[in-house]
Amino acid sequence: MAKRKSWMSSPRKSAKPTVTVTDSIKVELETKATELIENVLKPKHVLPPTNDVLFNYITDISAKWNRNYFYFISTYSCPGPNAISPTFESKFARMEYLSDGKFSLSFMRHNEQWVGLHDGLSVDECLKAIQNDPWFMP
Repeated sequence: MAKRKSWMSSPRKSAKPTVTVTDSIKVELETKATELIENVLKPKHVLPPTNDVLFNYITDISAKWNRNYFYFISTYSCPGPNAISPTFESKFARMEYLSDGKFSLSFMRHNEQWVGLHDGLSVDECLKAIQNDPWFMP
């Protein structure tokens, strides 16, 4: 006699407690991130296209807030004749505000999933990791 599978309900997942990011932390991070983007990331990764470009290439790097997350975003150009769109954006680094000026730092995998590498870092430590760690390549 075959055993019947029984179904049971799972308890609801509790929502993460919402931590509000202060305006001073937002301004500090935006200022330092803009400096990093303009002085380090763009000169290193945004290069002029060659004449025979058929593949996507980075045309811009930016950053923006969404709730308690601060994202670093690269904009790609699609020069091929079969391109669906002339450009697209791809997030490559995420800083999640935890509390007391500390952040969790994650990178985007090839399968569109975030992978956390560091927890409890300051703004300066996160930006240094984004600059030097190969996991955070745009």
